[in-house]
Amino acid sequence: MSYQVLARKWRPRSFREMVGQTHVLKALINALDSQRLHHAYLFTGTRGVGKTTIARIIAKCLNCETGITSAPCGECSVCREIDEGRFVDLIEIDAASRTKVEDTRELLDNVQYAPSRGRFKVYLIDEVHMLSSHSFNALLKTLEEPPPYVKFILATTDPQKLPATILSRCLQFSLKNMTPERVVEHLTHVLSVENVPFEDDALWLLGRAADGSMRDAMSLTDQAIAFGEGRVLAADVRAMLGTLDHGQVYDVLHALIEGDAKALLEAVRRLAEQGPDWNGVLSEMLNVLHRVAIAQALPEGVDNGHGDRERVLALAQALPAEDVQFYYQMGLIGRRDLPLAPDPRGGFEMVLLRMLAFRPADTADAPRQTLKPVGISQATADSAKPVAAAPVVAPAVAPAPIAPMPVAQPAPAPIVAVPEPEPLPEPAAEEVIDLPWNDPVEPEVVQQPRVEPVLETAAEQPDLPPMPLPTPDSVVPDAPEWVAAPMPEPTVADVDAATPGMDLDDEPPLDEDYIEPDMDSAYSYLDDLASEHAVEPAAEPEPEPAAMPATGLALQWLELFPKLPISGMTGSIAANCTLIAVEGDHWLLHLDPAHSALFNSTQQRRLNEALNQYHQRTLTLNIELIKPEQETPAQAASRRRADRQREAEESIHSDPFIQQMMQQFGAVVRHDTIEPVEAPVSHGS
Repeated sequence: MSYQVLARKWRPRSFREMVGQTHVLKALINALDSQRLHHAYLFTGTRGVGKTTIARIIAKCLNCETGITSAPCGECSVCREIDEGRFVDLIEIDAASRTKVEDTRELLDNVQYAPSRGRFKVYLIDEVHMLSSHSFNALLKTLEEPPPYVKFILATTDPQKLPATILSRCLQFSLKNMTPERVVEHLTHVLSVENVPFEDDALWLLGRAADGSMRDAMSLTDQAIAFGEGRVLAADVRAMLGTLDHGQVYDVLHALIEGDAKALLEAVRRLAEQGPDWNGVLSEMLNVLHRVAIAQALPEGVDNGHGDRERVLALAQALPAEDVQFYYQMGLIGRRDLPLAPDPRGGFEMVLLRMLAFRPADTADAPRQTLKPVGISQATADSAKPVAAAPVVAPAVAPAPIAPMPVAQPAPAPIVAVPEPEPLPEPAAEEVIDLPWNDPVEPEVVQQPRVEPVLETAAEQPDLPPMPLPTPDSVVPDAPEWVAAPMPEPTVADVDAATPGMDLDDEPPLDEDYIEPDMDSAYSYLDDLASEHAVEPAAEPEPEPAAMPATGLALQWLELFPKLPISGMTGSIAANCTLIAVEGDHWLLHLDPAHSALFNSTQQRRLNEALNQYHQRTLTLNIELIKPEQETPAQAASRRRADRQREAEESIHSDPFIQQMMQQFGAVVRHDTIEPVEAPVSHGS
């Protein structure tokens, strides 16, 4: 006897043998049992989900010699003939090959004749969407009011192409795709009965490759049995399908988690031995990261469609949620840029190295930066003591123009902070006032870029006595915050008074005067700037002053907070808390309700882990949303910042150089340009 393929040998012959499609079977079984039979049925779904099989089972249910039933006997001559495909009253029509209206009219001419052997004459029209519009029009009347002994069963994979007039005349049932779990379960049963040795991993590979089609799964299983010489092994199936070893994706992710560049490149080398599609490898990584994110949000929501549910849950425990989101976003961008890479493997490696280089800084093995007090913007100064940034001094009256001061240009800095503004056109016949600060500065004096106070004079005074140059302590280093300070727009009258010889319609500087900044340096600067302000949420309100100064446990929390290894939102939460009670290993904190939007169980867990790491023991942390009565770290930082601002303003007003400018030139101090500057922390003494 010739070999019969598994897809035909294991075709269901009754509703109880069907795999899946419970929502369709329930409606059909109830209709048959209650004799509520419709004259036209439409089954939709992708290939291999059971449309034709259900149609044949319905034909047996209607014509079984035992009567109309949802459980045909399968033994009578009618049931056997339908199973063998030779029942005369079951007319199967392939609409893909009979699309003409003449074929449809020939079919309808035979509808008027009663069935030869069965109880009903059943017309099964497969791929009905292939019929022409004229054929549909010819079918309409008969499909709506057929003879009582005629049943129409239509099947299609593309119901959108059917006219609404056809859809309205049928009971429509949409068959679902088979899940990999259901396919693997059915293949396990089939191979066990067929006495074929198999591996579970091989069945999962077949289940995913079937893409929702049970017929495709059975056909691939036949191919795998032939390929493996009577066995279904994972290695053989993977070689047959040309698919990627899913375990190697986890090797890449584990090396990424450990931050081990050597192991990462070794995993890529093993992948390259299989000659994979690197875009497909990246897609597999994204699929795993997506399921890891689901596991972190809802562990019970992780499906076992790939047979790796336990590995996904383990990754969800090992990876912080922000790392998962970061890697996923980097992978999406990498997929977009992969076609631009000169070599696909090199592009894939660059995506992984980019993930490794820019991984979030609060991971366990990444370099950490010292946590700054929340809400305080710190800068670095050359002097050992804090000094105030030089303000922008605006004139009280319209001053006469002063020629640009020749200053020796320092060496270009490696990081471009902010592009400097283009200079105004220099007046042609303007006399340079011989002032001491107009003298060229010796190269050995200027070793770092300095920001000189902006001074504007009220009138030309060439007989002024010489004034000393400002001391290094009064010079402020170039800081992005100071350069970016907003400047008020001058009025037309101010410009006319300040520049009487200039025309406002003068041409702007030439394009050659513009120097395009180094974009890599600019990106590096932006990264540094973002890292510096990582604990400063943009929309976070300024903490209100505390009702009482911190004492006791609250004071201990102020001292402990800067030592904890936390940052980001967790640092912001901790900065707005205060310690209320300590009972053994149980700590109670109060959090300002104004910051409750940032608070969740994840932030509490991270803060608890930071306390455990610092104290080297397990503590139990509880946080209640109650406004602290004593000063929190954020309030203390705000108070210290206000004190430094006040000291900086006093320092500016008491500076002799500034006072001389105000007395002799009528200058005024703009307080909104004064910012305190922190001295660098010395580690050598």
